[in-house]
Amino acid sequence: MTFLNKTIVLTGASAGIGRSLALMLAHQGANLALAARNQTALEDVVRACTEAGGKAIAVPTDVTQPKDCQQLVEKAIAAFGQIDLLINNAGISMLTPFDQVTDLTIFEQVMQVNYLGAVYCTHFALPHLKASRGLLVAISSLSGKTAVPTRSGYVASKHAMQSFFDTLRIELQGTGVDVLVISPGFVATDIRQRALGADGKTLGRSPRDESQGNMSVDECVRQIVWAIERRKREHLMTIKGKVIPWAKLLMPGFVDRIAAHAAHTKAFTDE
Repeated sequence: MTFLNKTIVLTGASAGIGRSLALMLAHQGANLALAARNQTALEDVVRACTEAGGKAIAVPTDVTQPKDCQQLVEKAIAAFGQIDLLINNAGISMLTPFDQVTDLTIFEQVMQVNYLGAVYCTHFALPHLKASRGLLVAISSLSGKTAVPTRSGYVASKHAMQSFFDTLRIELQGTGVDVLVISPGFVATDIRQRALGADGKTLGRSPRDESQGNMSVDECVRQIVWAIERRKREHLMTIKGKVIPWAKLLMPGFVDRIAAHAAHTKAFTDE
């Protein structure tokens, strides 16, 4: 797949991976329908994409609302006439041990954004993707493959996302629509600063040193674009990510201990 004059709908486009991905695709001449809740930030991204040589529109969207997702698709069609690629990138996280949760609505919020938001956008975009024989992309996580302590709601949402798109891939055989699930590991974005804590409020700071041991946003986006160009079915970004699914089959207890150790030494370290 090349991106020149291709129409791409991208959710979660106002910051982090989404913003950088929009700019890289704009550099390659894509038509972009960019979605996020923050209209001001979204319009800044549209200006940057236009300066980079692409065409872009801002569509303020709350992916937890089916009507917003429908409007996103309709505006993309009105502006560009077709949809070749849908990238479900919108996401939020949570960060607290389950037995410390005081506001159970965080599970609903995370599931609505990470899982149902992707379902809604896919539902409305799918007829157009069938017409263009396009590509569906889900930006999932290694958390969709294995358990990560302190992130139970996030992990559950990514497992749901993984299973949904794996099922859809089978259903869409013969239609010309391919399905790609991308699973990054830790990436140096602000998603952990925006994670929900035990009381349902945004943490406002990351419990990790984001400069240590995390993949850069640029490298993450480079790999996303590489996988899209090849219309792969799945892309696990790290060696650890590729090993974990096999290790879980052979040594599940060992994998659990590694995850617990990582959570203890990194997730709750403030120094």
